[in-house]
Amino acid sequence: MSSDRPHRIVLGVTGGIAAYKAPEILRQLQQRGAEVRVVLTRAATRFIGRVTFEALSRHPVIVEMFEPGANVVIRHVEMARWADLLLVAPATAHTLARFAHGLADDFLATLYLSARCPVLLAPAMDAEMWENAATQENLARLRQRGVAVIPPERGYLASGVEGEGRLAEPEQIVARALVILAARPYARDLEGEHVLITAGPTCEDLDPIRYLTNRSTGKMGYALAHAALARGAQVTLISGPTALLPPPDAETIFVRRAEEMYRAVLSHMERATIILKAAAVADYRPKTFSRAKLKKTEADLMLALERTPDILAELGRRK
Repeated sequence: MSSDRPHRIVLGVTGGIAAYKAPEILRQLQQRGAEVRVVLTRAATRFIGRVTFEALSRHPVIVEMFEPGANVVIRHVEMARWADLLLVAPATAHTLARFAHGLADDFLATLYLSARCPVLLAPAMDAEMWENAATQENLARLRQRGVAVIPPERGYLASGVEGEGRLAEPEQIVARALVILAARPYARDLEGEHVLITAGPTCEDLDPIRYLTNRSTGKMGYALAHAALARGAQVTLISGPTALLPPPDAETIFVRRAEEMYRAVLSHMERATIILKAAAVADYRPKTFSRAKLKKTEADLMLALERTPDILAELGRRK
């Protein structure tokens, strides 16, 4: 891809209730400088209209394989050559099955077969469909072919039950798409690696109300997690308190204090082949913890601090 043009992304939208989130994905991609063209399946048009996507993308939206006056070029081949990434969100169970078995029964499926760019699928469906052996076998087949999948989250589903199957948040999907594009020169060179990443700050409690911390946002560690996943690695993310959503396909362990991060890292280090320490871990903590809020007095307050465990030094000693 030339560095002097924006990323070119084809957004495929299939027929599920989560299709209503697709315009937000489109807008977020545009806000990050991407040019986006949209393909809808017939079923998708029952949930959301093509006019919405044409207005937002400023490109014609393709639904049918053959349309009068639109066959001067072989459109699925032309679009496949144009794209730097094919993103399908939401991807229904039916779409996963068609892709896995190589069917070419509509424009999106034919485009998928023609694409030589990376493909990212964001499945969404009811929990029972997601857990079905056929769906999982189709996903496994697609992953073996190098297709990236950002799995659904657990939450309240259209069927009225709680379960796994809700479309990943648009922010997560967009972040993974951009990381895949950035990592494209490296393909899936971390396949088989297990990357352990620490991220965010730690908080050292002084009393039930106050604590010592730092201004780390966790963005570096979370970006590293997305990048490692995009390059094929298995990821364990150990995170201090942040406002960020962790990648849904990372094993995420939330901690608060430096001592908790120390124990979490040491308990997971043996499985890791790569360790990236991006967390801003406190070097000191209050020597004593007050179980009641410290009251204001006329005198100055003197805090006694003690060292926290040195995670990096202990890793070096054990590795």
